[in-house]
Amino acid sequence: MSTTHPTRTPQTARLRHYLSATDMSAAETLDLLALARELKAAHQRREGHQRLAGRTLAMIFQKPSLRTRVSFEAGMTQLGGHAIYLGPDDIQLGKRETTEDIAIVLARMSDLIMARVFGHDIVADLARFATVPVINGLSDREHPCQALGDVLTILERKERVKGLRLVFVGDGNNVANSLLLIGGLLGMDVTVACPEGYEPPAEILAQARLLAATSGATLGVTSDLDGACRGADVLYTDVWASMGQEAEKADRARAFERFQINERLLRLARPDAIVMHCLPAHYGEEIDYAVSRLPNSALFDQAENRLHAQKALMVTLAG
Repeated sequence: MSTTHPTRTPQTARLRHYLSATDMSAAETLDLLALARELKAAHQRREGHQRLAGRTLAMIFQKPSLRTRVSFEAGMTQLGGHAIYLGPDDIQLGKRETTEDIAIVLARMSDLIMARVFGHDIVADLARFATVPVINGLSDREHPCQALGDVLTILERKERVKGLRLVFVGDGNNVANSLLLIGGLLGMDVTVACPEGYEPPAEILAQARLLAATSGATLGVTSDLDGACRGADVLYTDVWASMGQEAEKADRARAFERFQINERLLRLARPDAIVMHCLPAHYGEEIDYAVSRLPNSALFDQAENRLHAQKALMVTLAG
C-alpha cells in the first residue's frame, strides 16, 4: 500500500485549541475543509496518509457516543497515531481529580486531547491548563466538530456554502449554536425555526451576527416554521431532548410536535434541498423516517464526514 499523502499544508498550524467554530478564521476553516476533502479522497483510494505517526490522542468522555468516539479513534488510526478512550468511570472530572491536574497529566502523556462533556467550562479549563491542543468534541455550548463535518457535506453536495440558506428545525441547542457561528463565519444564511422559549442563547446570536457583518450572511430565529423553510437549500434537525434533558422530554415533545422534517416541509424547500441530521435520530419525532431515506438525505454522509473533517483538524492542530 502506498504511504503517500496529500501535500497541502494547512495555514492553521499556529492554532492551539478548537473549542468553538470561531477559533479559526473563514480562510483557515475553508483550508481545513479542503484538506479534509484531500484526506477523504486519499482514503478512498486506499492510500496511506500517516500524518500523525507516533502521536497519541487522549479522548475524555462524560457522555456516551457512537460517532464521536469512532470517528476520532478511527481517524487517529488512519493518520498513523493512537487514541485512548477515557470514559466517565476512568476520569471523574472535578470529583476524583481536578480538571487542572487532568489537563497537565494528559498533556505530558499525549499529543492531543479531545473532550465530550456536559459543561463548556470543562473544555475551557482543559485548554487553559493543557500544553497540547484541546478539541471540543461536544459541550452544552457548542458542537464545532459536527459543524465542520456538516459544512464538508454541504460543500460536497453544493460546491459552496456562501449564499446558501440553511434552516435548523428544532431546539436552539449546541448544534444550532455552532451552525449559526460557522454560518456567520462563512457567509451561509442560517435560520433557527423553533418554538418560543427554545431559542439559541442571545450571546451566540450576537456573536454570529458580528461575524455575519463581515461575511454577508443573514442569521435569524423564528417560530414561523413554514415561512422559514420556503426556498431553503438545507433543512437540518436534531433531537428534541438532548442528553441531560430527559426530565423535560414530555414537555418538549408537546412544544416541538409540529417541528418535524417531513415530506410536507421538504416540499416547501428547494427541489434539490439537502436533509441533514447530526444523529442519533428519533424517527417519527424530529424527522420522518421516509424523508431520511430520500436522495435528498445527507444523514450518513454527515456521519462519515465527521471522520475526515476531524482528521484534518487533528493534522492542523498537531501535525
